[in-house]
Amino acid sequence: MLPQAIGVGFKPKHYDGLLQEAGVVRWLEVHAENYMGAGGEPRAQLAALAEKMPVSVHGVGLSLGGSDLPDNAHLMRLRDLCDRVKPAQLSEHIAWAGLPGQFANDLLPVDYSAGGLNRLVINVDHAQQVLGRTLLLENPSHYLVFAGLAYDSPAIETDFLAALVEQTGCGLLLDVNNVHVTCFNLGWSARAYLDGFPFAAVGEIHLAGHSEDSDVSGMAVLIDNHGAPVAEPVWHLYEYVLGRCGARPTLIEWDTHVPDWSVLLAEAGKADAILQAVCEQEKVA
Repeated sequence: MLPQAIGVGFKPKHYDGLLQEAGVVRWLEVHAENYMGAGGEPRAQLAALAEKMPVSVHGVGLSLGGSDLPDNAHLMRLRDLCDRVKPAQLSEHIAWAGLPGQFANDLLPVDYSAGGLNRLVINVDHAQQVLGRTLLLENPSHYLVFAGLAYDSPAIETDFLAALVEQTGCGLLLDVNNVHVTCFNLGWSARAYLDGFPFAAVGEIHLAGHSEDSDVSGMAVLIDNHGAPVAEPVWHLYEYVLGRCGARPTLIEWDTHVPDWSVLLAEAGKADAILQAVCEQEKVA
């Protein structure tokens, strides 16, 4: 298990900073596909950091929402990575990434129909069996809706997630920035969304930044780009989440426009202040 503390997504430019001044950072997360090679500096750095603090592995390429079972070769590489690193947790996305022989290099949305759920359940069951581990699955960020499905309420997603947990025994990774982005783009209430979330299954929380763009009609659209500080509304939602589910391991994600270590450490400090206040309240209770 990860500690009920703050982690950061590891980037090589932060290697020296982590070794010299980890501060409030108590664990790390790495993207699995960056460490599936046979050797080299990435694996050496990860091995050194894994001796210093727990590691969570976050996959982006299993395509669990796809029409076919996850690629067996990819699963074997992921299992080998987990055997080497022995991560405290393993997570993936609720998404698909292409068709057989075609990889989109993107996280494409799953439709919240009975058929979409069935495909995801089959693939998650298979992946968990091959890996010998329970997966945490991350709620996605949305920009469009599927025709023919009622997206008038956030319950379409939270009920889907609850059913997925019930049918596969998986856990959930709650990305609070994704909640904010999705609810802004689809016109939902973020707090109503969270009020229906299956918090008992949450094993990890993500916080990240986003950018703002506009669609062809000029309407504002939020983009989950992990390239900026955590926005103020997301900090407020994080406090609300902790008030509902209690302390959880929390990650600061910053994957594009990666800042200096001191900037990332300051973001981790903000999250730690909120998390520690909740931990103190739990001790009193």
